[in-house]
Amino acid sequence: MIRWLVMLLAVLIPISLLTGDATLALPDNLIFWQLRVPRTMLGLLIGGGLGLSGAVLQGALRNPLADPGLLGITGSAGLGAVIAFYWGFAAEFPPTLLAGGLMGAGIGAAFLLAFAGRAPSGPSLILAGVAVSAIASALLALALALAPNPFALTEITYWLMGGLADRPLSQVEMAGPVILLGGVILLKLGRGLDALSLGEDAARSLGIPVAATLRMAAIGTTCAAGAGAAVAGSIGFIGLVVPHLLRPWVGERPGALLPAAALAGGALLLAADILVRLAPLMLPLSTAPPVGVLTALLGAPFLVAIARRSVP
Repeated sequence: MIRWLVMLLAVLIPISLLTGDATLALPDNLIFWQLRVPRTMLGLLIGGGLGLSGAVLQGALRNPLADPGLLGITGSAGLGAVIAFYWGFAAEFPPTLLAGGLMGAGIGAAFLLAFAGRAPSGPSLILAGVAVSAIASALLALALALAPNPFALTEITYWLMGGLADRPLSQVEMAGPVILLGGVILLKLGRGLDALSLGEDAARSLGIPVAATLRMAAIGTTCAAGAGAAVAGSIGFIGLVVPHLLRPWVGERPGALLPAAALAGGALLLAADILVRLAPLMLPLSTAPPVGVLTALLGAPFLVAIARRSVP
């Protein structure tokens, strides 16, 4: 499976580098290095981080509907970035946007672990994540309601839809190491996730530190998914969909799913981004829609299918 995913990426990466908004051609040198290369790299990094985070959370929490948004990390990262928009910091110094998102993700993770208690379990982590997500959503709504002017409101709303367009190479340099660090943390949890699939009591009997494993899953998700949300806004359903697509080929063992989930997440987001860039050629659109809109439109029916399949 890994080989097939690598071959798919070997096809998608050149297509992404050659695809512009409603065009398919080799661009000039400046556009290639300043727009196409950062966009492609972010698609791989952010998609890989989301896919890997989703696979870890579904294994750690034993919940087939778990994804990075369930813990509130993406919401808190978005809130941090919106604050940078709201107070005008991002306009004065663009790297503040990413820094605000990363700070928001870190604060969200700190609240998550504090709410979950000293010995977090799967249910306590889910409840804590719902609380963090609700707080972040309420504060986001407040920021939108109190936006200082219509231009700020429009900019915040469009950013929250999620997208990879017009992100400079400096954001790749800032977010990339954080996403990769989160990926390394999550990839090391394979043995613990395999044990947790038997239940927390069984995992403890096998010598797995359940609380520490869940904490590391939350921290890794903060880095891998939170840094992506700080750069690209809300891109949903990648973390939810990828593990379900892979299980028929990889199997149900969570640890075996992790490397494939990272590759498949990058491939899925890159393919979705290529589609939105070509959408004006196929649909009566004046501009390419945000990629977060496409992933939501494709992911929502998939969520319904999962729910229907789980009903006896």
